[in-house]
Amino acid sequence: MKYMDFSKANCKNCYKCLRSCPVKAIKFKDEQAEIVEDRCIACSHCLGICPQEARHIVSDLEKVKNAITCGKKVVATVAPSFAGVFDVKPNQFVGILKKLGFLYVEETAVGAKIVSNMYSQYIENCEINNYISTACPSVNYIIEKYYPNLIKYMIPIVSPMIAHGKVMRKAYGEDSFIVFIGPCVAKKIESHGFSNKETIDAVITFEELKDWVDNIGIDINGLEDYQFDSSCLKGDRNYPLFGGITECIREVLGKKDLEVISVTGIEECIELFKSIEKGEVVNAFMEVSSCKGSCIGGPSMVNSEKGYYKRVQRVKKYIKCTEERSKESVEVDDKIDFSRTFIDKSIPKNIASEEQIAKIMKEMGKYSPEDELNCGVCGYNTCREKAQAVFEGMAEIGMCLHYMRNRAESLRNVIFENTLNCNILLDGDMRIKDINPAGEAAFMVKCENVINKPISILINDDDFRYVKETGKSIISKKVSYPKYNLDFIETAIYLPKQDIVMVAMVDITKEEKHKQQLIELKENTINAAQQVIDKQMRVAQEIASLLGETTAETKITLTKLKKIVEGESDIIL
Repeated sequence: MKYMDFSKANCKNCYKCLRSCPVKAIKFKDEQAEIVEDRCIACSHCLGICPQEARHIVSDLEKVKNAITCGKKVVATVAPSFAGVFDVKPNQFVGILKKLGFLYVEETAVGAKIVSNMYSQYIENCEINNYISTACPSVNYIIEKYYPNLIKYMIPIVSPMIAHGKVMRKAYGEDSFIVFIGPCVAKKIESHGFSNKETIDAVITFEELKDWVDNIGIDINGLEDYQFDSSCLKGDRNYPLFGGITECIREVLGKKDLEVISVTGIEECIELFKSIEKGEVVNAFMEVSSCKGSCIGGPSMVNSEKGYYKRVQRVKKYIKCTEERSKESVEVDDKIDFSRTFIDKSIPKNIASEEQIAKIMKEMGKYSPEDELNCGVCGYNTCREKAQAVFEGMAEIGMCLHYMRNRAESLRNVIFENTLNCNILLDGDMRIKDINPAGEAAFMVKCENVINKPISILINDDDFRYVKETGKSIISKKVSYPKYNLDFIETAIYLPKQDIVMVAMVDITKEEKHKQQLIELKENTINAAQQVIDKQMRVAQEIASLLGETTAETKITLTKLKKIVEGESDIIL
């Protein structure tokens, strides 16, 4: 089940979410951000930082409302950090929840006290090099998915939310509907974990609760004051504060002479885990939280009008004013199991070869080390890291802002797009990397439909392979494609650095048609002239023949006549 993701309609490809994600669990496909659940650590900082608010978080609010409407025994466990968000007195806050329909309201500090006791027992009885707190689900996911070698140091105890949920289930009955209210989105996932089913029925954040209260329009001043239904426990409201867990188990830490390391923020946690893997940290208790400043700086509290330090002051004030009413311990049924296990959830990573990285880098416009800006705008620290992400299918070539800017602003690109000649760019495998509008029109295709497909699906690739294999350019070669009724003057040049064959084709189809028409006209004219000549010759020959016959007859007659006149003949004419 996807508990959180980005809304498709609002994603503007600013990559701010990816830059904020230390484990790069955000995938971009078709220019849309998508959270990859297997890689995600559920910190939800990416959603909180999104400038377009293109976020979608699964909400249990309707489930809670339905449970109340149906008359179920709805019980709330509230994180002590509520005092930093809601500008009301604690008794008024409880009154708000009662008004909404919650039958019982308790503080999660009850579960924190149980966890503190379990931590103390575990640390006292277990001899290992290091101890890592496990109250923060996001940190637990970091270790399970990215540092599984450290699982052996994780204290195998449930979080205060789960511990309190188990106790409440026992106290109010199996039919009760238990709701956790706090600052953490990751608790939604934790509550549905394989070992926590039927412990917590729903999780709503302070943000969701505020929206609910605002929509109903509850008059806070007119509410009756209520006390929490379970007495809170001394000291254990400190859990959402920096160093709060350490404060609760300081006695056992002193006995074991353990160094205390309190770390908040994912980057800081990762740095600590790397140091542990290297053997640089030993004999230490590590209190770790994924949120800066611990839970009081949780992602669902970032939009609060009060800043972090203001929230800290308010929570500390609340803790101080309730200390007198707190008790030291809580009775817990010893049949309840508060242990849990952590497992290796690491994701096998397919590492690209140097050849594959180099090929992707070229596609990104990175042909030499000088081209690698490593600016981080795309969300990855280096161009090579981005190329690896492209190889894994987590990123797209066009995510490089500088690449896209250069491509969009390049004069050569403008010429490529607007020239009347057909221009085609092929990679070393004779696959189409780009084709300009003139080429699209000539071969009746759309660029997006033929990108990365062999040029042979359109035209014969023998010339282009020859150019690539020999390095010899083809200049102004006349080619014909009867399939398209087209004729071109073809020029093909190989660019070895980019491993690109650049093809320019000048359309001479009209000229060829005109030339053919001229040839046909000449042939017809010559044929017509020859026919006239032949006819004239025949007429001349016929006339000559007739003239010859009459001339001969005339000659004979005149000769005879002459002889008669001369008396040389007695023939009578």
